[in-house]
Amino acid sequence: MSQPANLRLILSDHNIQKLALPSGIPGTVEELHSIVQATFGIPLDFCLHFKDADFGNEFFSLVSTTCIVDKDTIKVVYIDAPPTVTLTLTDVDSSSASIPDFSPLTFDDGCSSASSHDTLPVSPRPMTEIPAQRSKGWPAEFLIPRFSANTEILLQSGNEKFSCSGNVFGTNDLISLLPDILGNLAETIFEYTAYPSSANLSQVAGALVKKHPCLKEPGSFNGCYGWIQRLKYKMNNFRCKLRGTGCPEIVVKSLKRKASHEQTPAKNVKKAKKAEVNYLPPHPQGETSESLEKEREELLSEVMKKDNGQVVAGKMAKTFSLRRQEVIYEAPAIRDFMQRWPALFDARQINDEFKSITTVSLEATFMAKLDQCTQKLMGVVSSRGGASGARIRQIKDMLLEHNTIEMRREVAIRCLVVYLGEKEEDLFKEYCDNEEFETSFESHVMKIAIVGDRSTPGSDHWMATIVMEGTKCLIEKDIPRSCALLMGIIYALNISYCKKLKYTFEVFQKLFLGLDGLRCSAKVIGLKNTIF
Repeated sequence: MSQPANLRLILSDHNIQKLALPSGIPGTVEELHSIVQATFGIPLDFCLHFKDADFGNEFFSLVSTTCIVDKDTIKVVYIDAPPTVTLTLTDVDSSSASIPDFSPLTFDDGCSSASSHDTLPVSPRPMTEIPAQRSKGWPAEFLIPRFSANTEILLQSGNEKFSCSGNVFGTNDLISLLPDILGNLAETIFEYTAYPSSANLSQVAGALVKKHPCLKEPGSFNGCYGWIQRLKYKMNNFRCKLRGTGCPEIVVKSLKRKASHEQTPAKNVKKAKKAEVNYLPPHPQGETSESLEKEREELLSEVMKKDNGQVVAGKMAKTFSLRRQEVIYEAPAIRDFMQRWPALFDARQINDEFKSITTVSLEATFMAKLDQCTQKLMGVVSSRGGASGARIRQIKDMLLEHNTIEMRREVAIRCLVVYLGEKEEDLFKEYCDNEEFETSFESHVMKIAIVGDRSTPGSDHWMATIVMEGTKCLIEKDIPRSCALLMGIIYALNISYCKKLKYTFEVFQKLFLGLDGLRCSAKVIGLKNTIF
């Protein structure tokens, strides 16, 4: 849709905005969701509803953008709504009443020993508890939290002075505020990740001085370099505190958890390396490894029953933390892991597992981004010459026989691999028949095996099998979907990418799935700027 469009967007009961779409209404709901989230900086998970005139302008779930036209009304419906706090006041005996301590827990920053007992925090949070499983990844725009009432008053006064005279806080003025500011920022950062990158910390520091310009540093090249360093040290102290509470994500890196021959700080580091949001979450409240192991044993029998997907999905979600501990701590062979968790090796469960790890929808996001860039990608790859250009032209000829959406996606992926200077054969392996496949599949470490004759349109005499470490993991009839599910298995089992396909997997992760897209290799950045 190339005609520009405007939509009436209801963000809340008291916040209605106009959404301008210069390129027209997107082709998929996922694209429209991303535009709304990026335009208005919505940090929470949400879905979209549209007003249907056929039913008296009632709102319905938006499942296709063909349901809306220019100047229609859509509504943001939050999936994880902010919790409601209810205070119940009762009379108590003043002689036996105790005053609860609402002062925020602060840590030694090496900057000040100032106490926060003289401040009243706006939203006190118990810092000794291990954080629950995260529900969202790092936001496009970091929102600075509210600090304690005393700090907010001082910052407001400082901001007014800055707007009038350009004066910023001096060192002496800042010292008393540091524990509260850094403590609240560390808590908020940890809601997204335990190990923020330098880019993440730079984003937080930039957002802080933008909201409170009185905190800018005149001698800094960007006005916030000192804040980046403070946040870096604060997060180190924050993780040390959480290590004492037994937070799995932090404890897993301690030296005593490593094998005797790996007990050095830089050896076998276990932390999120592919933008995992829930890399090693704690067990659900009230659950232990023993109770979850019983759930796993029950799951073995439940998975054998017919039409039992809802029960299986519930038990798989409940035992997610147990699986992650097995994967991270033990790194089991895939064949052994499949015997313990057979329910995982199903397309639906791989999608659910991937979303639990990254908070991103696997297939929907992968296919939407692939479809979005296919046309430009085919134009870019056509510019290749030499042997790569000849092979790309051969691949594009596949569309002359079967010009379906699945084939267009497959051709785009195959051309992408060749364009990046890698070999199709390292990702795909074709076999004439099942007998040939059965005799050699155990030698594959990471491969999508295509078995059978694909020459006849709509033929059912072929299949695509995802093979990992010589084990058949999933069987599909769609090559692009197999690529997406391969990414899901890699994340679910914490497997490293194949070095021969490092650029292909980098594009899958950072461009098609939008995970850690700010940090790309030079080759992938060049491609990103061309096709998006």
